[in-house]
Amino acid sequence: MHRWINLALLILFPLSWVAPLMRAGLLPLFGLSEISVITGIASLWESDIFLAMIVMIFALFAPYLKTIALALIHWDILTPRITPLLGILGKLAMADVFLIALYITLAKGIGIGRVETAWGLYVFTACILASIWVSWRTTQTQAHAGDPLH
Repeated sequence: MHRWINLALLILFPLSWVAPLMRAGLLPLFGLSEISVITGIASLWESDIFLAMIVMIFALFAPYLKTIALALIHWDILTPRITPLLGILGKLAMADVFLIALYITLAKGIGIGRVETAWGLYVFTACILASIWVSWRTTQTQAHAGDPLH
């Protein structure tokens, strides 16, 4: 089952990057702007290209590459011996840290404005939690495959 969930993540991760995570605005009288992972990185790109590239690498590319590599392992295209390297890639993947930062931002609000959660935040959260579970399950499955008792 975990390999099917991982395949679904190949579609859901990009969807979660463009989906609205939150709506924010300065005053309740004005409309709220929708913010997604991509629009957040684009905004960051305008002020600090280097930081935007770091966020793209560690919040988007690393988790997605890990998901692709897990899919290749699940379908016997890539050797399971690469799993320890995926652990390193997983540690570099900062999507979970990015998500925690988003939740802190939402909890604090922006002081004089208003911040509301949007449906994309739940999709992004589900993708990250599913990715963590798939990685754990893959490791467990491989450990039991090498264990003659299981």
